[in-house]
Amino acid sequence: MNIESNRLTRGFHFKTQLSEGMESGDDSVLRCRSALPKMPTISNLDGIGGEGSNGENPCNGEIHSNGKMEVERLISKKLQLKRKAEHLKFDLMRQFDSQVLEFMDSLIEESASLEPAPVPAVFSPPLSDKERSKLRHLQGSSQGKQFVFRRSLLDELFEVNHIRTIYHMFIALLILFILSTLVVDFIDEGRLVLDFDLLVYVFGQFPLVVITWICMFLSVLVVPYSLFHTWASHYHESHHGTLWSLLLGALFLLYQGLGLGFLPTFVVVKNSFPPASCFIIILEQVRLMMKAHSYIRENVPKVLALEKDKSSSSPVSPLIPQLSHYIYFLFAPTLIYRDKYPRNPIIRWSYVASKLLQVLGCLFYAYYVFVRLCIPQFRSISQQLFDLRAMVLCVFNSILPGVLVLFLAFFAFLHCWLNAFAEMLRFADRMFYKDWWNSTSFANYYRTWNVVVHDWLYYYVYCDFLWMSKKRFRAAGMLLVFTMSAVVHEYILAICFGFFYPVLFCLFMCFGMMFNFILHDRRKGPIWNVIMWTALFLGQGVIICLYSQEWYAQRYCPLQEPSFLELLKPRSWSCHLQTNPAVDS
Repeated sequence: MNIESNRLTRGFHFKTQLSEGMESGDDSVLRCRSALPKMPTISNLDGIGGEGSNGENPCNGEIHSNGKMEVERLISKKLQLKRKAEHLKFDLMRQFDSQVLEFMDSLIEESASLEPAPVPAVFSPPLSDKERSKLRHLQGSSQGKQFVFRRSLLDELFEVNHIRTIYHMFIALLILFILSTLVVDFIDEGRLVLDFDLLVYVFGQFPLVVITWICMFLSVLVVPYSLFHTWASHYHESHHGTLWSLLLGALFLLYQGLGLGFLPTFVVVKNSFPPASCFIIILEQVRLMMKAHSYIRENVPKVLALEKDKSSSSPVSPLIPQLSHYIYFLFAPTLIYRDKYPRNPIIRWSYVASKLLQVLGCLFYAYYVFVRLCIPQFRSISQQLFDLRAMVLCVFNSILPGVLVLFLAFFAFLHCWLNAFAEMLRFADRMFYKDWWNSTSFANYYRTWNVVVHDWLYYYVYCDFLWMSKKRFRAAGMLLVFTMSAVVHEYILAICFGFFYPVLFCLFMCFGMMFNFILHDRRKGPIWNVIMWTALFLGQGVIICLYSQEWYAQRYCPLQEPSFLELLKPRSWSCHLQTNPAVDS
């Protein structure tokens, strides 16, 4: 009863104030607003009707039902607050996600730095303080890469529907490439042409490729392990340890340069392997050379740590890793040797199959990119004049296929291929790349694009150079890393394409070094990410354009008994001056 009487009393006061406000003119505005409740109830909102003639509202001079105008204003304010709350929620969630990721990364790094690298006692007995000090001195100031349990970034991102939609868009683009090729072939030929002549050509002489790879792998399996085992077993027993080290070290360098460096290249050039077959052999050659160096570099300091400890009774043989560990390292998706890596408990064979199928899909994707976007543009290269206008048009027309090839190479190799082998080997550290697409500087892009190669260059080139120079020439160490990377990339392209055209070398050493210092880590903000992507797209267009032009010029304009200087000169610069009957027809 008290509740009902209170309601009637409040209603009576509301009506009284409203009637007084209607009679009091302009001064009634404040009383009209103060008489309304702050938040209307659901029953009041449902009972609001349209405009009527029962009363005149002094708040706006229009005719309304009781309290309708103020309720509408309250509703509009409520909607505005709701929109603000949604924006605030989005900003808070974004900041929360970024801080959680930073926290997890720092937590992983701190936990890895607190624990020593996992080395089983069976293969490496505990060292004394003096031995540890010697080992740290030999290895330099860096403690080396720490391997932890980590998933690949794209595997985590693909769990978000919005990110997975981008993956579906690329699949849709592949379907359109296939349909356009079939439709064009049907219109031109009057039938469906389902041949893959380009794939058959680029992967030609595949049995010889397999035999060459087997020989390379067996040599890497036997020679470095045998040399290190022999050296480690007799180093402390020999009275001429330095000469013994120089002798076996020279044999290892001879094997690296001649057995693993020259002989595979000679087989590739002598048998005129097509491009894809060349890439298989040359990339494996570089990979095995880097793995052999890492194996020797990581294990030699363990033996040298016992050099001056004459009182130590610890045998040297437990410091020599077992052959099974070395074999595992040769297949593991890393270039940094460890006796033991974090391992997953099971193998997900469905995951392996999906990644290998994605590699196959990327291969056909690249095939259609070249068939639809590259070959029609560069096939008639010898009929065009080499001028500035043609070059500019060629570069900009090559940006799209260049970017697609860049994405396909990254996704097929750094994500699918490495994850497939990591899953089969139960290799748990899947950080083969980072979020390079968010880079606002080229320095960060170089560190995050290919973490596997970056780690090798950082620890075995940059850190070792700083250790030998006593940390006095950091700029020279960075220049050494860039030079080595540029030389190796240009060597791979020169052997696989069959001509020397140092476009990539110049891009690395000129623009790469310049952007590394101009677009450094202090550059933040979206505009720098846009600049990074613009430069990256333009560079891919230049690479695809110039190398494709030179490829067709080498085929269409062969030289009769060329001199050494003519071999170094790009053929595309003078190819248009010659007449090729095959092209004219």
